[in-house]
Amino acid sequence: MTYCLGIKVKEGLLAIADTRITSGTDTTIKKKITIEQKDKFSLFIMTSGLRSVRDKALVYFNELLETTEYNKLYKAVNAFGEQVKRVADEDKAALEKAGFKFDLNTIIGGQLSGDDEHKLFLLYPEGNWVELGQGAPYVIIGNSGHGKAILNRILDENSSLKLSLKTGFLSFDSTRVSSNNVDFPIDVALYKKDSFHIIEKRYEKKDLEYISTQWAEELKTALENISEGWMDDAFNKLD
Repeated sequence: MTYCLGIKVKEGLLAIADTRITSGTDTTIKKKITIEQKDKFSLFIMTSGLRSVRDKALVYFNELLETTEYNKLYKAVNAFGEQVKRVADEDKAALEKAGFKFDLNTIIGGQLSGDDEHKLFLLYPEGNWVELGQGAPYVIIGNSGHGKAILNRILDENSSLKLSLKTGFLSFDSTRVSSNNVDFPIDVALYKKDSFHIIEKRYEKKDLEYISTQWAEELKTALENISEGWMDDAFNKLD
């Protein structure tokens, strides 16, 4: 299991991915964000699913990038989807025979020379995709159940990238404390609209542990300040 979050707001794009890889009782750390940048070409790729499928599809996709120019992000997404289907043709039967489900969900974001703005896509294992737009500012793949509430309450298309990063980290943190297969370090990628430049930053637990503590304290204080008059009818019956 993993945690990968992509956010699209008017100001730009944000990607957050944990780095924990769990195989049986073994736990390792591996990067889950891949960034491709050249002139007027910026994109990031995050995946959730079988690591072997991801790695093979990325190798095939990188070979395509050496010989093929894409001017719009959806064309690059189509190309990556074709490589996922290629891997399925080659490996799906053997994987399923060995007891593994062929599975790879992918978040791809960025902006290419022909795009009028930055884009964010969710690509399914079958190779089809949806584009995230107004009313849907984020997408999570992997362990998504615990981190959605704060995103739903806070984020909209007018949110700043700074607010998006704070909210995104707290979404990850909610998932981390509720699951033993999502953990630090986390990788963050930021893209500002029309910049054609993605920056990347890794955060260790020691870097953000104080934010987790502050958030827990703020939640307790907020809860204590919630009006209690609405509970009186129920508690009066206890007397």
